[in-house]
Amino acid sequence: MEDKYAALKLENQVCFPLYACAKEVVKKYKPYLEPLDLTYTQYIAMMVLWEHKSITVKQLGEYLYLDSGTLTPVLKKIEAKGYVVRERSREDERSLEVRLTREGEQLKEQAVKIPVNMGSCIRLTQEEKQTLYQLLYKVLGYTEEHHE
Repeated sequence: MEDKYAALKLENQVCFPLYACAKEVVKKYKPYLEPLDLTYTQYIAMMVLWEHKSITVKQLGEYLYLDSGTLTPVLKKIEAKGYVVRERSREDERSLEVRLTREGEQLKEQAVKIPVNMGSCIRLTQEEKQTLYQLLYKVLGYTEEHHE
């Protein structure tokens, strides 16, 4: 006899191990981020800024899959630490730009070892990491298509 509630069992959910892994990975970042006084969300925002130096809040949200309601408090906190400056765009008054400060750029030097340290926390082969990366971005792309 078929269990009509089988789909509601936690063990049958693809999303649950994804959720649990995300939580555990973020927890593993904590000891590496504490010396920089950054949360994981602040860290990933800084990663985009280290790459782009200056970006609109909208673009930053697109990179991080975060809406402005989530991003604004994150940016306010890293601005208070002196790592970024938020200012209205000269080209478009409606657009808010985030620009890396000298202090924010210097923080990059302290953060450079974090990816290597984290790599040793996730015990997968390079091939498994690549496969996982591709699958996760495939899921992100699929959810994005159906989100609009």
